[in-house]
Amino acid sequence: MKPLSILAGAAAALALAQPGLARDKHDVHAEKTGTQVIVSAGERPILKYQAEPGELPRKDIKPIFKRGGYIQAIYTPSGKLVTDDFPPNHVHHHGVWSPWTSTEFEGRKPDFWNMGDGKGRVDFVKLVGDVWSKNATAGFKAEHRFIDMLAKPEKVALLETWEVTATTDGKRNVIDLTITQTCATDSPLKLPEYHYGGLGFRGNRAWDGAGNAKFLTASGITDRLKVNTAKEPWCWVGGQVDGQPCGIAILCHPSNFRAPQPIRVHPTEPFFCYAPQQAGAMSIEPGQPYVMRYRLIVADGGPDAAALQAAADEYAKVK
Repeated sequence: MKPLSILAGAAAALALAQPGLARDKHDVHAEKTGTQVIVSAGERPILKYQAEPGELPRKDIKPIFKRGGYIQAIYTPSGKLVTDDFPPNHVHHHGVWSPWTSTEFEGRKPDFWNMGDGKGRVDFVKLVGDVWSKNATAGFKAEHRFIDMLAKPEKVALLETWEVTATTDGKRNVIDLTITQTCATDSPLKLPEYHYGGLGFRGNRAWDGAGNAKFLTASGITDRLKVNTAKEPWCWVGGQVDGQPCGIAILCHPSNFRAPQPIRVHPTEPFFCYAPQQAGAMSIEPGQPYVMRYRLIVADGGPDAAALQAAADEYAKVK
């Protein structure tokens, strides 16, 4: 992705050179803070990635749900939160995460999504190199591994790499996510036909309830029941936060397997998923990396269909 030309050069350089000074609002930078990587524009965060597992937010959540390796929070340019983490009605949901649900591995059926079942999980392994900031863009690279908990002893089924970059023009925050999954052994990970799994997004808790989350797809679908199973190159999900509209558009790159991929939308919860296995059984084979590319566009206000289509056309040209 070509970075947006938005840095106020002299002010940004001064802020970087003197950490005690406030950063320019268009100075996009990443830093590792505790168990998180935080990418910000000036003093306002764009996203927070949970690296090592953090503390559980409530005492009633069982320790088995503790995890890292996902985007914990995403914000609009004005600072409105568009994601949720550990929502009470689905504590295994997170801001943006990428485990598979229905799987077959060496005759077992680990579930890397429903962590409470104790059949599978996804672990954060490490950050690859340093977090970085350059030319009004910042990012990081991280490694995860998919653990088959049904194997005795436990066994790594998949290795996963996330490459995350973010930028802003002050009106929209843009996050690019490239996910690469490879087999950890000579055994494939088989993915039977199923209605969800892959890339998941959980929206702000204020959007919970059948009428609180709004949707708009590339073909103009707004009925969430019709959005479910639709094959769309982009979908906007949003609602009210602190009395104001905002949302996130999730773009599926045309190079993705089965693009445009089928969508899963929960009937009452602000949950969205690109799930290619809806279209039939698939598998991740040894020696054949499985790559998923998505662009997230986050903005205040309601959706602008024409602008989002233009952004999707631009993204489609990115090799």
